[in-house]
Amino acid sequence: MKNSRRNFIKKSTSLAALTVGGMAHVKVDANPLFLSKDAGMQLCEAYFSGMNEQKIALTKQLDVLGAVGGISPGMVGLKDTKPWELTAVKAVKEAWEKVGLSLKVIEGPPSLGEKTKLGLAGRDEEIENFMTLMKNLAQVGIDTICYNWMPVIGWYRTQNDRPGRGGALVTAFDYEAIKNLPLTQYGEVSKETLWKNLEYFLKAVVPEAEKAGIKLAMHPDDPQVDSIRGIGRIMNTVDSFKRLLEIYPSPNNGITMCQGNFALMGEDIPSLIHYFGKRNKIHFVHFRNVRGGKFNFEETFHDEGIIDMYEAMKAYYEVGFKGPIRPDHVPTMAGDSNQNPGYSTIGMLYAIGYMRGLMEAVSKRKS
Repeated sequence: MKNSRRNFIKKSTSLAALTVGGMAHVKVDANPLFLSKDAGMQLCEAYFSGMNEQKIALTKQLDVLGAVGGISPGMVGLKDTKPWELTAVKAVKEAWEKVGLSLKVIEGPPSLGEKTKLGLAGRDEEIENFMTLMKNLAQVGIDTICYNWMPVIGWYRTQNDRPGRGGALVTAFDYEAIKNLPLTQYGEVSKETLWKNLEYFLKAVVPEAEKAGIKLAMHPDDPQVDSIRGIGRIMNTVDSFKRLLEIYPSPNNGITMCQGNFALMGEDIPSLIHYFGKRNKIHFVHFRNVRGGKFNFEETFHDEGIIDMYEAMKAYYEVGFKGPIRPDHVPTMAGDSNQNPGYSTIGMLYAIGYMRGLMEAVSKRKS
């Protein structure tokens, strides 16, 4: 019965594509599910600990063929090559292609560090290397860079093995545990200094990003407290992101919508997706969930935090987001290693299945 119905549909589709004289006029795709694969988004997985063979095999089996990672010359046997040079960029891109994946996003660019963010001697050379990286990424077809403005102290947690649901291990942050820690070697670094240095950077690189067709996607501070050990943190409010976009208005100057961070700022995620998405400012998405507030929080499974994940996915679909999206900060589940907290292979499998289910739901829903 099913085969007869399928054959009837195929014949009807073929007839509808014919004009007088029997010439095909319009090709009709008889598989609407194909048209809405992953709701039109580019589902990716992160590889920050190298080319993990098991993870690569699993993501290919899941039909998640986008990779997110860095440019490491060492992983392709180029010990004396700088990571922003074309030789390294091309070799890394080809290495991913050989295993059946496509490198979509460079997360944590290798040529953006303390010199630029703190305004130290040598920042112009560092910025020049960043611009070289952009040009070379464009040559191999990579168009998105996820970066942050957290000098010295980046992603920070006070606990990486807090028991979560069913004993799964999650990362957590408690500001009380760090508020009295000593200053770093750089002493007090004000927010004003960081804004000044960010403006210097944007005015130098955004014009070059426009020429190369590179999308710059600023990641929020994580956590979103005002300072850690004297180092100010500025990308921790929605107003800060609006200011970022106003410093150098450009289609290439955008954001990484890391849901967990924005939720901990007290924001409604679906509404925020609509705000930035309608302005075409979301270049990359970290799809994750949390519970708590910015001073005390923990990561969660995708289905148990404070964010309405269905409404979030629906918002991406409604604003027409077609860019790269990946699961982020999954719990470490039973039988998996907690060597890289937040990036458990088993936890990733659950997250991708959950995301794909939401994608299919939002793309097939009746308006």
